[in-house]
Amino acid sequence: MNQPASALAIDPLRAYIDAHPRLFVITGAGISTDSGIPDYRDGNGEWKRSPPMTLQSFMSGPPARARYWARGMIGWRHFAGVNPNVAHRALAALERAGRIELLLTQNVDGLHEKAGSLNVVDLHGRLDRVRCMQCGDLSTRDAMQARLEASNPDWLSLRATIAPDGDADLDGVDFSTFHIPECLVCGGILKPDVVFFGENVPRARVDTAWAHLARADAMLVVGSSLMVYSGYRFVLEASRRGLPIASVNRGVTRADPLIGLKIDRGVAEALAPYAG
Repeated sequence: MNQPASALAIDPLRAYIDAHPRLFVITGAGISTDSGIPDYRDGNGEWKRSPPMTLQSFMSGPPARARYWARGMIGWRHFAGVNPNVAHRALAALERAGRIELLLTQNVDGLHEKAGSLNVVDLHGRLDRVRCMQCGDLSTRDAMQARLEASNPDWLSLRATIAPDGDADLDGVDFSTFHIPECLVCGGILKPDVVFFGENVPRARVDTAWAHLARADAMLVVGSSLMVYSGYRFVLEASRRGLPIASVNRGVTRADPLIGLKIDRGVAEALAPYAG
């Protein structure tokens, strides 16, 4: 009995991965939606909600920081408990098999590391760390959460809709009564150790990514519309070097004209066969 043509067809993503043993992988928010973290953009690459906090706004004064940390205190309850999904595990398995040159993630959730990936550049930082803007002291987000809750007990009963990147939608709330803890070392302003809009990615991370891109034989973009230039520039460079580029993402991306293989499917569905 003959098999149907669909059964004999070669999965184009599998063929691509099999043909390129040194993949430079870029991931975005779309890989973490199946873990319960909302993304920012729709299938057309447009904002679903207000753009995230800018560095200029955060540093402008206590009102902006109070709004940020109040929303973050509520959102962290959910964010801290999220776990990697099948797509994160698939990329970790591909790394163990020696197929990934570097995993460059635009996400700040740390889920690639939780899934077991080791060779990861967190391009935009990690939300589970907090940095002092004055002395540079690093502390954990869990420690900051404990201080936030101890300083603002009347806020603990609030509930809100979970938003991207550890945020929560708190509308119609007076943030002027919210107390923001200061750095325990110098009394300076505490900020999550992530790259806000309007802030530069640390040079060392970019240099590391460029070095690995020079050794890669192809690029795979997973769950990113590439609308933010900090990630898009690596696709531009891959194209300039003549590297094959594939994408697994629902909807349009900024790099569509540069992508040779586009898989318009859910990330978890597409990568599940590699999770083991």
